[in-house]
Amino acid sequence: MKATGIVRRIDELGRVVIPKEIRSTLRLKSGDPLEIFTDRDELMLKKYSPIASLEKFSEGTAKSLSDLSGHVAVICDTDGVLHASGKGQREYDGKNISDNMEKILQGRKSYVANAVEGGDVVPIYSGQSSEVTAQIIVPIVCNGDCLGAVALVSYELGAKIEPAACKLAQLSANILAGQFE
Repeated sequence: MKATGIVRRIDELGRVVIPKEIRSTLRLKSGDPLEIFTDRDELMLKKYSPIASLEKFSEGTAKSLSDLSGHVAVICDTDGVLHASGKGQREYDGKNISDNMEKILQGRKSYVANAVEGGDVVPIYSGQSSEVTAQIIVPIVCNGDCLGAVALVSYELGAKIEPAACKLAQLSANILAGQFE
């Protein structure tokens, strides 16, 4: 744990203001849910991720999706990549999602891009440098809230995400969303 040197007082209603600099650094927005942890005299706040609470399930989903589709499968929440499976998976582990990816999630609509057809392939994570040639991104939506996304990515020249792979990604997103209904 890192000390920030910032001190805040608790008001009469038990509230504490999290400084703007910390909210920006941790990508906290108004209305974001926080988990509260205690350990003796310490209090920790952590941004709550429903998808992260299904760690083994989403990890298995990524592996199965990669095996069945033949593409790299990525499962992320609204902040970062949680699990990736397939050739090149280590490149994705623990990375924050890109601004373009965040916009796709906010739109709550699936996104398919094949470079061979002139599609605009967006980076999954911030600073992604590898040459993705085809992708599908399917938001995980439950009760109107976007919880994250399932993505399939290809690096092969001339690759296209096939309709069957699109259906697998959609099915995986629906199954993950169904865990919260």
